[in-house]
Amino acid sequence: MPLYIGKSVNLRARLLSHFRNTDEAKLLRQTRYIRYQQTAGEIGALLLEAQLIKQLKPLFNKRLRKTRLLHTLKLTDQGVSVIALTPQEMDGAEDIYGLFKNRYSALGALKEIADQNSLCYGLLGIEKNPPGRACFRHALRKCSGACCGVISAEQHQTQLMQAVASLKIVCWPWPGRIALREGEKYQVIDHWVWLGEADNLTRARELYGVRDGYDIDGYKILCKPLLSGKYEIIPLNG
Repeated sequence: MPLYIGKSVNLRARLLSHFRNTDEAKLLRQTRYIRYQQTAGEIGALLLEAQLIKQLKPLFNKRLRKTRLLHTLKLTDQGVSVIALTPQEMDGAEDIYGLFKNRYSALGALKEIADQNSLCYGLLGIEKNPPGRACFRHALRKCSGACCGVISAEQHQTQLMQAVASLKIVCWPWPGRIALREGEKYQVIDHWVWLGEADNLTRARELYGVRDGYDIDGYKILCKPLLSGKYEIIPLNG
């Protein structure tokens, strides 16, 4: 069973760093052999590290071991709902906001947004409230009163959209797969999902994968470099 998977630009220094505390020294005492794989650079290393940890579930990589399906906040004319982030939802990302590791985290974020902006739990679907009746939070002056007509539902929706604007998910700006050039290699990506690393563009065009969900770690690794303008991006048509 694998004990630990990690990336480093200096393998010897990384190994020596594990002697600094008792738990990590225990890891080394259990180690029988070490395998390594060279990548094109930081992006490829991060992606491979996250993928291998989820596939092999090493004993000491607890944070990344579980594959996590993202959840998000989906805005409609009627309000907001928490949904699992599917490829179909990601393709139409104009009305989805925030990336959360589970439904519980998404609901917690929605409550925090409501508390900071005096939004109504009832209209947001967090709590059930009889139509036209003031909610409990309104009596505490924590709700602006959309539940009882102090402000309109349209005003409440506008406040909600302003409150979540900073969480808006960036829509995939390419029609399909792309190759990000990193050194002499190409990282092949489709709608934020890493499909693998290729030695050349011919091989990159042969890499395909099934998009059955979105992993929060992979998204966070890819979003910044893909949109930074620092890397050559080659659309892979067909």
